[in-house]
Amino acid sequence: MRDDLRLRGHAAVTAAAQRGKVLPVFVLEDAPRRRAPGAAACWWQRLSLASLARDIGALGGRLLVRRGTPETVLAELAADTHAAGICCQRSYDAGGRDDESAVRRALRGPTRLETCDGDMLVDPASVLTAAGGPYRVFTPFWRALRKRVGAADGSPATQAQRIEWFTHFGHGEEIDRISVPDERFGWTQSLARHWTPGEDAARHALAAFHSDGIATYEDDRNTPGMQGTSRLSPHLRFGEIGIREAWDTIAGLRTDSAIAPNQCEAWLRELGWREFCRYLVFHFPDLPTANFRSEFDRFQWQDDADGLTAWQHGNTGYPLVDAGMRELWHTGWMHNRVRMVVASFLTKHLRVHWRAGEAWFWDTLIDADYASNPANWQWTAGTGADAAPYFRIFNPSTQAQKFDAQGHYIRRWVPEIAELSGSALHQPWLARESELRAAGIVLGETYPLPIVDHSNARAAALAAHAELRSKSR
Repeated sequence: MRDDLRLRGHAAVTAAAQRGKVLPVFVLEDAPRRRAPGAAACWWQRLSLASLARDIGALGGRLLVRRGTPETVLAELAADTHAAGICCQRSYDAGGRDDESAVRRALRGPTRLETCDGDMLVDPASVLTAAGGPYRVFTPFWRALRKRVGAADGSPATQAQRIEWFTHFGHGEEIDRISVPDERFGWTQSLARHWTPGEDAARHALAAFHSDGIATYEDDRNTPGMQGTSRLSPHLRFGEIGIREAWDTIAGLRTDSAIAPNQCEAWLRELGWREFCRYLVFHFPDLPTANFRSEFDRFQWQDDADGLTAWQHGNTGYPLVDAGMRELWHTGWMHNRVRMVVASFLTKHLRVHWRAGEAWFWDTLIDADYASNPANWQWTAGTGADAAPYFRIFNPSTQAQKFDAQGHYIRRWVPEIAELSGSALHQPWLARESELRAAGIVLGETYPLPIVDHSNARAAALAAHAELRSKSR
């Protein structure tokens, strides 16, 4: 088991069950070739493993969790159990493929490693331009993908109860004792109030979106003050629901007369963007750490430690930015529209390198993903594939007025200014003194003044970009 913590609709589980008795194994890597999960993702992973272990136990099996390298753990287990084969979900990032190569080299005797379809809709090596190279722009990629992936393919989900388990093996790690970074501060208790990891929870979330959410998805998805999105991202991140099952469930609704096709298509396109991010990392392995557009290697980023800290803690003085960063800290998640706004603020208002923001998201997002996280940061920063132009700089105030007009989202996460109304809620620094006094607000004390002026920050960012372009000529 890798980033695929489920039993149903799981190609590797199916392949193993067809061969004989199945021993599910999860390897805790001390020195992973792949990027180690951040703290919030570690919390989710531990609970997801516990859920999977209970599911397997209820069917008479046991999930074996061991610590070490995949090649060492699996080679030893294969020898001890006389395994006929090892089945796993195929990985599409460089570290995961290196793991697979190491396991193959370590195996002895008749045991062989079989990799099965992973968490992508299609093999990324098979989707190429007419010239034979990888796509670098999403829209033509999406057209090519959409032709390849239609509606439901009718593939049955794995029937977990038909699995015959292998149960004779030695000790493993106790899942409850797996440590989570920084859990000693108690912040993960807040995550547990908002989320339930595990396959059952994932299936309930997909069913709820199928019945109640998809009909208005395109209309509601940009409104952070309401639950207008599927909130399936962490379940997809850990493979608690398969990407193909998620696609088929919603694609199958396009013929439902009660649901406009554009609502379904808008969500499928989001899955297509997820696919594009993985596709990019497969073809361009340096994308998680290096500017996709190499001219930005010469860009003058700012070393603004104070600004970064204010941004991380939701104390920038811009209510929508602060609401998003506080939602992230308390729930491990952030509304997608707000993710773009806060990322733009960091990389363009403060001109802090996108890698600093990506690292913070990696540590605090429960759905932090090896491909989507850096690809989305690069898109917002203007350094990535098919990126938003650098000169596209979100105005946090107008974004708030447009997408949180009634202030429901801001009031929830920035309660110290909740008594303000209208434009004063979105721009407290422009509120009349009487309004602030009536709301019990002292700017600079109970709520910060803006750490930068939008107009000045925008002008400085555009000047820096103009200088970069002049150097690139």
